[in-house]
Amino acid sequence: MTTDAAVEEAPRPVTGTLRELLRYFVGLGTFGFGGPIALAGYMQRDLVERRGWISKKDYVDGLALAQLAPGPLAAQLAIYLGWVKGGVPGATGVAAAFILPSFVMVLALSAFYVRFGGLAWMQSAFYGIGAAVITIIARSAIKLVKLSLGRDRLLWVIFAASAITTGWTESEIIWLFLGSGVVTLVVRTRRTPGAAAFVPPGALAALGTVAATTAASWPLLARIALYFAEAGSFVFGSGLAIVPFLHGGVVNQFHWLSERQFLDAVAVAMITPGPVVITVAFIGYLVAGPLGSCAAAVGVFVPCYLFVIVPAPYFRRFADNPRVRAFVDGVTAAATGAIAGAAFVLGRRALVDLKTVAIAVATWLVFQRFKKVPEPLVIMAAGLVGLAIHRP
Repeated sequence: MTTDAAVEEAPRPVTGTLRELLRYFVGLGTFGFGGPIALAGYMQRDLVERRGWISKKDYVDGLALAQLAPGPLAAQLAIYLGWVKGGVPGATGVAAAFILPSFVMVLALSAFYVRFGGLAWMQSAFYGIGAAVITIIARSAIKLVKLSLGRDRLLWVIFAASAITTGWTESEIIWLFLGSGVVTLVVRTRRTPGAAAFVPPGALAALGTVAATTAASWPLLARIALYFAEAGSFVFGSGLAIVPFLHGGVVNQFHWLSERQFLDAVAVAMITPGPVVITVAFIGYLVAGPLGSCAAAVGVFVPCYLFVIVPAPYFRRFADNPRVRAFVDGVTAAATGAIAGAAFVLGRRALVDLKTVAIAVATWLVFQRFKKVPEPLVIMAAGLVGLAIHRP
């Protein structure tokens, strides 16, 4: 006779259709605020615990792949769950359902920004929003430190080196990311004699992308797509990891945006739902209009899509490989340091006086006091404060 305990431990049968899953991700892409960790949490709560459309094993495998492969965590987890439910067509459908709502919102905001960006009221609003965004980036770096570094001294050294380098050079060095992964791999391999060296296929693909972006003579749209494909290949764990990379490229290297415009782009990503990396659509719009927005979005999301559907059938064979984990741990530590360095770099531009410093501090205190307050709500409040206190 089956006991109550055995009944509770038995896994529930997986239900739900691909069409229902697509409808869910349209809703999540339209109303899902809070960043990658929050979005991943919503998927677990809604799809695994409440609806039972995805098994716990499949969710955990998807989360592991999203953490291991380069690409924004929430988008890749969604794509993997779509692959589980419907193969490549399911993954493609979920990617579109999750990304398109926020893309359309950013496209509308971009047009509005370009049309009215010179107005005094909009400058005042972003005066307050920019200060609040700095606090949010700093909080994200702290969260990632807690999640990814632990007590590993090597990862802390990599984190510090990356943060200092990003803050000093005001740009993100790709080779520092890859080198951090290799160093961690080598050090941990020495701790476990007999282990063979291993470099994840994603790293090699990323190197190929870097080489491809050297074609500076290509038309502008192609250059935008290739540059953002490179960026999409180095977003490990959090969409905000793309911020320092983009700052070095669009502001310092190509001079597509000013410092103020770049900070506004990050702010737009914060006030829209869905994946944070959708900020690239705003940047692309400022550079080359709607087509630039499309080129940037396609460029940044195609790598993360491929990094899911290509290894997905074979993932379980190497998901727990300690050498793969070592490489990704090193890259993640470097990415976390780059986010911290970017907060410093952008902070010097956004915190220009005592008023902006006060807004940033107040934002921090609000998040400390009210743990679950939605970030877009705080950002909009900061914009209202900017309107009230700033005169361009």
